[in-house]
Amino acid sequence: MYAQVIGADSRVIASASTVEAEVRAQLKGGGNVTAAQVIGRRIAERAKAAGVVKVAFDRSGFLYHGRVKALAEAAREAGLEF
Repeated sequence: MYAQVIGADSRVIASASTVEAEVRAQLKGGGNVTAAQVIGRRIAERAKAAGVVKVAFDRSGFLYHGRVKALAEAAREAGLEF
């Protein structure tokens, strides 16, 4: 699972993924709700560190439930607004 914050000029401002070694070390698997929550918190922290607080959430056609919902809720709880 991954998430990216992309600016108006198509630059990647922040990203987070379950492929990162630090994330893999704390998770059993990368395709579950727990992993989505970790990625949601990490993307929010990185976006805020880059000065971005408000974003548009594009779920790329995926239904808003399960992992997508968990990522969004974790990002909101960590301070990202969308």
